[in-house]
Amino acid sequence: MTTNDYLQLGLYLVVLLLLVKPLGSYMAHVFADAPNRVTRFGGRVERAIYRLCGIAPDEDMGWKRYALAVLLFNLLGLLAVYALQRLQGWLPLNPQHFGAVSADSSMNTAISFASNTNWQGYGGESTMSYLTQMLGLAVQNFLSAATGIAVLVALVRGFARRSATGIGNFWVDLTRSTLYLLLPLSLLLSLLLVSQGVVQNFKPYVDVPVVQASSYSTTAKDAAGHEVTTQAAVATQTLPMGPAASQIAIKQLGTNGGGFFNVNSAHPFENPTPLSNFLELLSILLIPAALCYTFGQMVGDRRQGWSLLAVMLVIFIPLLLACTAAEQAGNPLLAHLGVDQHASALQAGGNMEGKETRFGIADSTLWATATTAASNGSVNAMHDSFTPLGGLVPMWLMQLGEVIFGGVGSGLYGMLAFAVVAVFIAGLMVGRTPEYLGKKIEAYEMKMASLAVLLPCALVVIGTAIAVMVPAGVAGVANPGAHGFSEMLYAVSSASNNNGSAFGGLSANTPFWNVLLGACMFLARFPLIVAMLAMAGGLAAKRHVPESAGTLPTHTPLFVTLLACVVIVVGALTFLPALALGPIAEQLMSAMGH
Repeated sequence: MTTNDYLQLGLYLVVLLLLVKPLGSYMAHVFADAPNRVTRFGGRVERAIYRLCGIAPDEDMGWKRYALAVLLFNLLGLLAVYALQRLQGWLPLNPQHFGAVSADSSMNTAISFASNTNWQGYGGESTMSYLTQMLGLAVQNFLSAATGIAVLVALVRGFARRSATGIGNFWVDLTRSTLYLLLPLSLLLSLLLVSQGVVQNFKPYVDVPVVQASSYSTTAKDAAGHEVTTQAAVATQTLPMGPAASQIAIKQLGTNGGGFFNVNSAHPFENPTPLSNFLELLSILLIPAALCYTFGQMVGDRRQGWSLLAVMLVIFIPLLLACTAAEQAGNPLLAHLGVDQHASALQAGGNMEGKETRFGIADSTLWATATTAASNGSVNAMHDSFTPLGGLVPMWLMQLGEVIFGGVGSGLYGMLAFAVVAVFIAGLMVGRTPEYLGKKIEAYEMKMASLAVLLPCALVVIGTAIAVMVPAGVAGVANPGAHGFSEMLYAVSSASNNNGSAFGGLSANTPFWNVLLGACMFLARFPLIVAMLAMAGGLAAKRHVPESAGTLPTHTPLFVTLLACVVIVVGALTFLPALALGPIAEQLMSAMGH
């Protein structure tokens, strides 16, 4: 790694951590039960929304009612996105006259955006109309993110309340997440991105002359069946337009991912400058990191939030350095050929395949690590072109359950499920009923936590096994051997952990892959939400247990180490055999010159 690498990575982490406390404190005020200066500021708009929608904001929902509201709301959103895609050929704001999206692709995309996964098997600028992008995909970017935050807040209330029957009101939590947090931040980020050159308009696509005309050969059969080769000239290129900046802002802030254009944040119209790259990168981890502070403030002990953030950083930073070091070291196969891959005044060095020269290796690996740690899934470089060990890092970060920052809300409630497992293990070691934040962790909580921890793991393993056994699954693989297996493993890991990024060598827009990945995305999102809400209901009903000499402190370095080890061990034990068949085997073969 170079000095420049360390400076870029260090600057990013410093700015991120400086923003954790102010934003985290602000969000704690947004979701506080008592009125405060934040909620009074937007109170009129908030109350108008409740009256318009017929919401009773004072209603305190039990966990079952809360879960039902979450599921019905997201199901309606899923159906709306599906309908928009199927009908877009007859709807307005379609200057390129795109037709209906196929049924299997529409189903996959609808589940993807409703579940905060934002996996895309299609090219955005060649498939979706402006109306579908705005009314369907961008709206779901807001609502799926707000849903994740709402579920987290309900779980936090479960820890904070004592002998209560309710965990809050979903409609209030959803409204406040959108009105006070996601909308203002998205508006600010959109304006900043537009200032950097990100497109935001309703113009039809524009044909412009190329700088240097060229030609290409095409081969076809004539009437007699003979092959005839002709030359076709290329004098113009088509520049896609559209309302991109507004969707890009919420896709990053809501850890949605996806992309207005096919190559995502590597496209110059989505991410044109180093400053836009830094702002988008910062927005990916901003809310998930700040929610840790929000959690600590809402449960009345800020140290609890800092300890969870510390766990995330303890795992994230070494993996970030490992990914950057692997890419800066270069392609091991080229080393056998004597290719100079060292950084110098004349070259960036390392493995620049699939990366934008305006960003370089450090910003590319930082994005790859952040986007897979945060359940975001957007990319500014092609992960399929990473070195085997460089590609292993983002894949394993997803397989850890998307709890290292994770999606907005969903990452932290996933980490809290691991925390429940960790205190249970600690309780077994000392022969004492485990406690967390003053609540006894008993069989019911362990069942819900185990479901949240193990279901994504099972989906990855079973889904990959199905893909490698079915001809329709293998048919989408562009590369043979270990790397082809990695492409399938990465795709199922991404869908089963609601991430959305991909190894681009897999042709996944087929009926088989659309159905398989759609099922994984759905099952990885909504059963986990129900489990977390069930845990919240059980915890809220419990009485607070005073601390004693036998209580395990959950804000100390010891607990940070224990929780980090639990997360790592679950990921390692579950996926090491599969990783050995994919990126690890590929690295060994490359190192030997094969």
